[in-house]
Amino acid sequence: MKPYSHPEPQDVTLPTVMQALSDPCRIEILRALMEEGELACGDIPLDISKATRSHHFAVLREAGLVLTRTEGTRCMTSVRTEEMEKRFPGLLDLVMREKAKKTGKKPAAKSL
Repeated sequence: MKPYSHPEPQDVTLPTVMQALSDPCRIEILRALMEEGELACGDIPLDISKATRSHHFAVLREAGLVLTRTEGTRCMTSVRTEEMEKRFPGLLDLVMREKAKKTGKKPAAKSL
């Protein structure tokens, strides 16, 4: 299986990241990854087709927000927390803070 390509952090632009975060499903994926750590795409409960799920993960990867690696037959994905914090300080905290407002829970601790 061909390894996934990921943009270099310095090549990630704010408009691209904001476009990736414009979809509620992609925000849900990003939050799940931030809360749980590295996950396979099928580990996140989403009521969407496999093709749509793959598309959302690809958009997040191409925007530089996540890192995907192959482990056997599974594709494991994690948030590029350190790179995103350096590139756009506070952005990921804001994504989690908005969830906390809706659920009443405190945001997950940042792991840098």
